[in-house]
Amino acid sequence: MMQTRNKWGNRIEFGVFVLPAVACIMLSAIVPFLMSMYYSMTKWNGVGKHIKFIGLKNFKELLTSDTNALKALFFTLEYTLLAVVLTNVVAIVLAVILTKTLRFRGLYRTAFFVPYIISLIIIGFVWKFIFTKGFDVLYDATGWGIFQWSWLGSPTLAFWSILLVGIWQSVGFYMMIYITGLQAVPGDLLEAASIDGCVGLNRFFRITLPLLMPSITVALFLSIANSLKVFDIIYTLTFGGPGGSTNSITIDIYNEAFVNNRFGYATAKSLVFVILILVITIIQVRFTKSREVEA
Repeated sequence: MMQTRNKWGNRIEFGVFVLPAVACIMLSAIVPFLMSMYYSMTKWNGVGKHIKFIGLKNFKELLTSDTNALKALFFTLEYTLLAVVLTNVVAIVLAVILTKTLRFRGLYRTAFFVPYIISLIIIGFVWKFIFTKGFDVLYDATGWGIFQWSWLGSPTLAFWSILLVGIWQSVGFYMMIYITGLQAVPGDLLEAASIDGCVGLNRFFRITLPLLMPSITVALFLSIANSLKVFDIIYTLTFGGPGGSTNSITIDIYNEAFVNNRFGYATAKSLVFVILILVITIIQVRFTKSREVEA
């Protein structure tokens, strides 16, 4: 009898502590997601009281006739591929440099990390001012033609401008992840490799990089998810222009919901986008997890 009371007491105690967290998750994530599934099958402008249920017509339109969504998908995938590769490569290089004994090493780490904690909206407007006004001043001072290029007015240059700002803003965060991973690499293992003649880049690719795979898994997961969801930088720099050349999936969803007033259709796009992110990140995590090694 006493054991039964203790068992129920433990369950009640567990419920008291867990129930608030479950309620918060339900209200903030699960319920909105279920509502989104319903709205994705409706024709609704987002504000009116009349909501018309149309079944899977939104998804049919998206998958068969929406050319803007297809262009946005190609742009987003291209941006994600380049942003993830370049950001992580630069972050690893910086992490390796800043784990060495350098004067003002802490100051350098802080300087690279600070852009990450600044709002992307602010960063976007700052860089827009640099690309438009700041480069004009630099051209007058140096005469270099590169500062006279239309960095936000040309489709090709606008893409690279967005990519540059995205890498500059986020590289410090991933650098800190890799610094943590490098500090966890056993020093005696590196010393043993040096004694055996494995030094320099050879030691890095054979010893350090495989042991850094847990950090790479985390960094790739975060960078892929963040790159696929890129919005703030594009919104402030180009808003999808010029001519829709920098129109990402998130900008396309925003336009459908708040410009075209097709809230139901935008919700359908959002659900498909969520599935896309889940599939890509699951494949990435499984791939990199399978290559992790232990010291």
